[in-house]
Amino acid sequence: MTNEFLVTLLDEAFDKRSWHGPNLRGAIRGVTPEQAAWRPRPDAHNIWELTLHAAYWKYVVWRRITRAKRGKFALPGSNFFKRPVELSELAWKKDIEILVAAHRDLRETVAKLVPQAGRPALLHMIRGAASHDVYHAGQIR
Repeated sequence: MTNEFLVTLLDEAFDKRSWHGPNLRGAIRGVTPEQAAWRPRPDAHNIWELTLHAAYWKYVVWRRITRAKRGKFALPGSNFFKRPVELSELAWKKDIEILVAAHRDLRETVAKLVPQAGRPALLHMIRGAASHDVYHAGQIR
């Protein structure tokens, strides 16, 4: 798999035209803070939390590829982040920007990736990151 193919895969799952319907960015486009905060049941994650969850796992894949130290994610904690902290358009947009930045960082890293012997798990993780976006896009829709 070439870097170009992997970047295309990541982008189609996130914000470029895809054959399967809305990608992750498309699934949250136009969602209001109130809609993003709504829970289908009390113990379920809301759209806002899924958005940051997707951002976090893009960060994890980026961190594993770059071998960066833990602790560079935009928020303290890991995996799921309780949201909303503040129910406002500004807070929702700031958290969407965390997702956009995490995608940008991952795609830029994958675009520059030099194939490395002994790290086949990288391809698996990158494909998984794209699949993860599509999964949560469907869940949000």
